[in-house]
Amino acid sequence: MSNKCCVYILPLHILLKALNLDTVAMALLNQFCEELNMSTVFNPFLVSLLLLFIFVLFSLSRSVEKLKTPPSPTRLPIIGNLHQVGTLPHRSLHALSKKYGPLMLLHLGQVPTLVVSSANMAKEIMKTHDSVCCSRPKSTAANILLYGCGDIAFSPYGEYWRQVRKLCVVELLSLKRVQQFEFAREEEVAELVKSIRKACLSKSPINLSDMLSTTFNNILSRCVIGNRFVEENDNWFGEASRRLLVQLTTFSFGDIFPCLRWIDNLRGFIASLKATSAKLDGFFDQLIEEHKTTKAEGMPETSDFVDILVKLQKDDILNLDLTQDNLKAILQDMFIGGSDTTATALEWLMAELVRNPSVMKKLQQEVRRVVGKKEKIDVDDINQMDFLKCVNKETLRLHPPAPLLLPRETIAAVTLGGYYIPAKTRVLVNAFAIQRDPKFWDNPEEFLPERFEDNSIDFKGQDFQFVPFGGGRRGCPGQAFAVAGAEYVVANLLYWFDWKLPNDNVSADALDMSEVFGITVHKKAPLHLVPIPYSP
Repeated sequence: MSNKCCVYILPLHILLKALNLDTVAMALLNQFCEELNMSTVFNPFLVSLLLLFIFVLFSLSRSVEKLKTPPSPTRLPIIGNLHQVGTLPHRSLHALSKKYGPLMLLHLGQVPTLVVSSANMAKEIMKTHDSVCCSRPKSTAANILLYGCGDIAFSPYGEYWRQVRKLCVVELLSLKRVQQFEFAREEEVAELVKSIRKACLSKSPINLSDMLSTTFNNILSRCVIGNRFVEENDNWFGEASRRLLVQLTTFSFGDIFPCLRWIDNLRGFIASLKATSAKLDGFFDQLIEEHKTTKAEGMPETSDFVDILVKLQKDDILNLDLTQDNLKAILQDMFIGGSDTTATALEWLMAELVRNPSVMKKLQQEVRRVVGKKEKIDVDDINQMDFLKCVNKETLRLHPPAPLLLPRETIAAVTLGGYYIPAKTRVLVNAFAIQRDPKFWDNPEEFLPERFEDNSIDFKGQDFQFVPFGGGRRGCPGQAFAVAGAEYVVANLLYWFDWKLPNDNVSADALDMSEVFGITVHKKAPLHLVPIPYSP
C-alpha cells in the first residue's frame, strides 16, 4: 500500500515546496503523509483531506501575495532603516524616495513607517483616505508634557480630539480672533521697529533671527496669556518653553523600541520631561486660577485665550467637559504651534530676499507704493500687497518650517497607491519633497515668487503639491493667525529699512543657508544683517 501512497505523497511534497509555504505547513503535511504510510488500506478520505489542505494553503498564499507592501530600502537587524534617516531627515528621505518611489515603507526600529513624497499620494492620505490616516502615534514626550496628549496636535483621533479642534477653530483661531488681536501685532511690531532703529545708530549688524523670535513670542504670549513672553528680569518661562520644544523631538527609545522603554528612564530622559512639565504646570495652574478670579466674569473684547477657555469651561457651551489639564494642554499647543514656526519662516524669507536683491527691490517697491507716507501700516495696506503674498508662499514652498508634517497613524488597514498598509502604521508626509517635485514646479530649487502670480495655488489644504500647513482633518488650524503676523512683520521690515549683509566683500550667494532639524527647521547660523533706515 505504501507504494500507492507514494504516488500521491511525492507530488504533494513537490507542490508544497513550490508554493514556498512555511515550516508549520510542511510539518502538517508530513503528519498526513505518516498517517497515509501507516494505513494498511488505501484511504481515499485522507488523500482528499490532504488535497483540500493544499488547496486552502495555496489560496491563502495567493491572497497574501496580492497584499503588496510599498518598496523598502534594505534594513539592518534590530534598527531597521534608522541608519538611513540622517541628521536632516527631510533631505535623507527625499533622496531615498527618488530611488524607491513616492510611497516608501521604512522600519524605524520596530515601527513600520510609511513615507509619502508626492502630491498624489498626499491627496490619498489627506483627502481620499483621511478618515483612516488621521490619528497620531504615541509619543513618550507628548504624553508627559501635554497631559496624556490632551492637546490638539498630538491627541489621537477620536471624539475628544474632534471637539477640542472645533473649539480651537471656532473660538481661538477664527478670522474674528485674528482681527481682534491686531492691536498686539501692531504694538509688538512697533517695538521691533523701534529696536532696529536704535541699532541703526551704531551701524552694526543685528541678530535678526533673535529679534524675530522675540517679537513673535511676545505677540503670541499676549494673545494666549495676556502678558509679554520676555520680561526684563525673568526669562525662565521662555527657557522652559524652548526646552519643551526640544524635548518633543528628542529621540526616545520607547517610541521605536517599546521593549526598551526602560532605557529612557535609565538615561534620565523621563526625569527631564517630568521636570519641565512640573515647572510649566505650576505656571499654568497659577495663570488659570488668576484668570478665573479676575477676568472670567464680564469678559472684555480683548480677552486672551485663557479667558476664553475659562469661560467655555464654566459655561459648558460646547458640551465638552474640559478639565484643568485639558486647558493647560491646549495652551501649551498654542505656544508649540505658533511661536517658533512663524519666526523660522520669516528668518528664511529675509535670508532669501538678501540672496535675491531683485526680488527684495520688487517687494520693497510694492510695500512703499501701497503705504505711501503713512506713519503706520494697516491691514488694508497688507491686503493690497499681492507680491508680498507671493514671496510668503514661495518661502513656505522652499523652506517649510515643518518639512516633515507631524506623524500620522493609520486607524485601520488601507490600500494606498495599490499597496496594502496595515493598521497602526506611522505615516510621514514629506512636504519638503512634495514642494520641490519637478512634476509640479519649474526650477524647484530656485526662489521664484513670480511662480505664484496669476494662479490660485494656496496653502489651505486643497492644493496637495503645496502643503506647508498640512491638510485634511489634521491641517493646521492656526494658519490664518500665522500668515497675518508674518505678512505684517515683513511689510514693516521692508518699509522702514533697507537691508544688507555685514560684509560688503561677501557675495549674497555665499550666505550660509545650512539647516538644523527640530520641531521646525531653522537656519544653522543666525541671520545677521545691517539695517539702513528709510524715510518716506
